[in-house]
Parts: sequence; C-alpha cells; structure tokens
Amino acid sequence: MKKAVFLILILAAASTLVSSQTNRSFGWEGENFMLDGKPFIIRSGEMHYPRVPRMYWRDRFKKAKAMGLNTITTYIFWNLHEPRKGQFDFAGNLDVAEFVREAKEEGLYVIVRPGPYVCTEWDFGGIPAWLLAEKDMKVRTSDARFVAASDAYMKEVGKRLAPLEIDKGGNIIMLQVENEYGSFGADKDYMNAVKKQIRDAGFSGQLFTSDGSLDYMLKNGTLPDVLSVINFGVDQKASVAGVEKEFANFAKFRQNVPRMVGEYWIGWFDHWGKPHQTVKPEAVAEGLDWMLKNGISFNLYMFHGGTSFGYMNGANYNAKEPYQADTTSYDYDSPLDEAGRTTPKYFALRDVIKKYLPAGETLPEVPANAELIEIPKFDLRETADIFQLLGKPKSSHEPLSMEEAGQNYGFILYRKKLDKAADGELKFDLRDYGHIFLDGALAGKIDRRLKQNALAINAKSGATLDILVENGGRLNFGKDFIYDRKGIFGAVTLGGGDLEGWQIFNLPLNDLRRLKFKKAAAKPNTPTFYRGTFDLKALGDTYLDTRTWGKGHVWVNGNHLGRHWKIGPQQTLFVPANFLRTGQNEVIVLETDAVREASLTGIKHQIFENQ
Repeated sequence: MKKAVFLILILAAASTLVSSQTNRSFGWEGENFMLDGKPFIIRSGEMHYPRVPRMYWRDRFKKAKAMGLNTITTYIFWNLHEPRKGQFDFAGNLDVAEFVREAKEEGLYVIVRPGPYVCTEWDFGGIPAWLLAEKDMKVRTSDARFVAASDAYMKEVGKRLAPLEIDKGGNIIMLQVENEYGSFGADKDYMNAVKKQIRDAGFSGQLFTSDGSLDYMLKNGTLPDVLSVINFGVDQKASVAGVEKEFANFAKFRQNVPRMVGEYWIGWFDHWGKPHQTVKPEAVAEGLDWMLKNGISFNLYMFHGGTSFGYMNGANYNAKEPYQADTTSYDYDSPLDEAGRTTPKYFALRDVIKKYLPAGETLPEVPANAELIEIPKFDLRETADIFQLLGKPKSSHEPLSMEEAGQNYGFILYRKKLDKAADGELKFDLRDYGHIFLDGALAGKIDRRLKQNALAINAKSGATLDILVENGGRLNFGKDFIYDRKGIFGAVTLGGGDLEGWQIFNLPLNDLRRLKFKKAAAKPNTPTFYRGTFDLKALGDTYLDTRTWGKGHVWVNGNHLGRHWKIGPQQTLFVPANFLRTGQNEVIVLETDAVREASLTGIKHQIFENQ
C-alpha cells in the first residue's frame, strides 16, 4: 500500500514538472506581445549559427544577456542543410537545435526565420544552388517544383525545431514567413504556401512577416492573418526622426497590433572595392531609446555578425553596377565584432536598455573577451598549379552553366580547340571573374563588377582557348537574383560567330589533397596554390594579414576561411581557434592574380582599408 501511494506521489510530481515546463504561451493582444499572459517587450539580437563557431555560441549568448537582450533571432540556411537534393545535414556547426537549446540554458528566447529565402548577404539568399540546374526554375514563386523542394526542407527543419517551441517546453516564441517578400513580389499563393509549409512541419507558434515600411512592401509581403513587423536602418543625421517616420508609415497600414522592428540595421555590410561601412553608436542608441520609451520591440541586426566562411558570401547589384560581391567578413560594425569582442556600440546600447528594464530585472556582468594570439611571419614557399586539379571533362556543344555542370561553388574551366585562326572580339556572359588563356598563356581577365564581357584576342588555328571562371558569390537580393547562374551563361562568340564544342572541367576546390606541391616559383600569370606551415604551442583566435596578396582564397588545416582581395576593404581573414592545432599547422593560399610577398602573419585585430 505504501509503495502504491509512493508511486502515485512520484507520478503526480512528474506530471506537475511536465506541466510547469510546457504550460507556457506566447502571442499578442492589442498592441502588446504576451508572454505567459503578461505584456512582453522583445529585446532581440540577430546571430547566425553558421557564422559563429559552435564552441563560441554560449559565450555570445552570455554577452547578449549581459547587454540586456532577452531573445536571439536566427535564420535557417537551407543551402547548408541540403547541399545536395535530398541529403540533409544538421550536424556540428549546423546543429541549429543545439543552438536553440543553449540559448535557453542562457535564459534567452529564440525567434526562428526559416525562409526558404533568407537574403542576409548569403549566397543565393540561402536557397540551394542545385535548383538552378533546371533552366526555367523560378524560385520564390508558386512554381510547383520550388514549392515541393522547399516543403521537403521545411519538414526537416520542423523535425528538429518544432519540439522546441515555448508551448512544448522550449524557448522558440515566433517564426517568420518567408523574408522581406514585399521587396520582391506579390504572389500571395506563394506566401500562403510557405505559411502552410511551416504549419505542416509541426510549428504551432506565433507567425509574422518582415518587410520595409513602404506601402507597396507591406501590401505585397504580408498576409492578413499574420503579424507584420518592419525593417529599417539608422539615419545618422536624424535617428529619432527616422525611426518615428518608419512607424508612422506602418501605422497607415495596420493599427492596434504590436509594433516591432524585425531588423534594426545598426551597422551594414561591405562590398569588395567599396569603403568599410560603419554606423555611429550614438545614432543607434538614440533610435533604440525612442523605441523602448514607446514600448516597441526590436531585433538588432546584427548583434554579432561573424564570418561568411568559404564560398558563402552573397552579392548585390544596382542600375550602375551589375555585380557587387560581399566580403567574407560579416563584421557588420556590430556590438560584438567578428571575433566576438565587445565594442563601444555594445556598451552604448547596454546603457539604453538598462534604463527600461522591468522592475526586478538586473543585468549580469559582461563576460571578459578572449585574448587573441599573434603568429610570427611565415613564408609559403611551396607551389602547385591550379591546372593539376583538372579531372575528366564533360563534353558539350555549347557552354553549360556551373549548375548545369553539377557544381555549386568554386571555379570552372571551359576549353575549346580553335578550328581556325581568329583575330577579333571574344564575347560572353561571364559570372563572375575570368582568366582567358591561349595555349596556356594569359590573354586577359574579365571582371563582371566592371561590366566587362569581351576581350580582343589574336589566335592561330589549333590554339587551345581556356576560360577559367570564378564564382564570386550569387546575388542574394533583388528581382533578378533568381537568374544568377554561374560560370558562362549562354553562347560564346568570337568575331561574331558562335564557338561550339567545349570541354568543361569542374573545379569546386573542396578537396585539395590531390595537389602536388614543390619548392618552385609560380608560373607567371597562372592561378597558383601556395603552401606553408607554422607552429603553435597554445591556441587562440587570430586574423591572417593578407595585404601582400592579390586575389583568391585561404585554407587553414583544410578549413576554408574565405576570400582575400587586395582591393579591400577587408584585408584580414578571421581564424577561430578551433581551426588551429598545437604543433604544426598548414596554410594553403590560392592566388589568382599577383602576390607581392608570399608570407602571412597572425595579428590581433581586423584591418579594413582599400588599395
């Protein structure tokens, strides 16, 4: 009898515990968000798990909490989670469920923005490039093929994150439907399809859309039964007036709903060849103060930007410049810099938030910043020609785009043996940077940024024409981004006539083990790999100083850091400690232009300057 009573008590206690963990709610009433039935101001900061090494997630969460944030917002990156159709990856740095759980352990709620499109200066806005293998594919539309593909992806996200919603004992309080769709289109069938995908994936929580505050953006990008928030940046000359104007625009569209800035742009991103972008802390703080004084929720974009490692940077365009590639660094002039260290902007915003904390809430002490390490100068004396990596080619009557050739990122080589002598203009649509060779000798370069699409050549009959093309990152924003296939798109003409009969070599550069290095000078005007080593007794984060190099990519112990380019503004590459090891470390640099000095140094700070 005693055992039975004891068992009943245990079951009752367990039931109470489960109930206390799951009997929570988040929604809205009137102008207030409601958390567990009480008004709640969302104080959020954006941070993306792929841009921050997993070992540092918790440190960044602690710093978010100490700054006064109560929520973290993140996109979900479809192209990383489904790198090939039907093959999903949520391991290691892509374990977004662990990211959410760690945020909860540090006392933070989470807002999830699953896409399928996410923008965020990320290659193709986070949409998998393999979708572009079909020439007539229309992403971000009701195209049945795209909807089916995104539905399969969303279900995989739901398996991992739907159980972590707040009413199920987790900490996810809201989910975004698509992303700034009003700046792109007006297909309500598509928007409703995305909404349905999120629900079908198992998510039951609060949904919202996020758009600019202009009338057409809100009209096109929202749904009548879904909350709407607005995105905007800081006007440094009149920050408060600018914020007031944004919400006045929103008030013309909807009233008696919670007001929130879904992306409060407190910094900005960098394009190669353009000045480094910054926003004054004082202007950001003034705008935030006005919002908190008026009971408005916010999401700082970005609280911590981090790094778009590897090939993941995106690109933009405008009427004057057809292609503006983003840098690898996503520092964004954020409150935490690329290495996760607090900045003056961090403390300026912390001071504002402290003024508006609810009664009884205090801020933790700010965690100390990790000390970066220096690496003495070391030379890269060994070299290897990029043409070593040529494998078996594909044959095609006309050039195939990179995607049609079964490749997503990296370089691709187009080879043609000329049937007759030629003295004329070689013309084609190249995306995005190309080296043209005749019988192995460099004939010239083409840069899409500069609207270049032709080169005058003089070739003899039987000469071998090679066109080596680098994918500089797909467009991630605008109405034309959906057409941004890479490599050569369309026909190649020489002297007005089509060149046909091509050999196409894939060069994704995702495995450099086949390279055979030797201590020898690089062949002039030929893209070349350089290799060197350095020793470490203790590990730490560092920045590699790339100012003596031209243009290319860097790998440390097989980890692809990203791109370097002498035109700046980025002149350093962040190396997190988890990419390093005690003892000997290997560095490989692909240099596609010209190197002034084949050496590197590890330093403790970023360098932003243009050459």
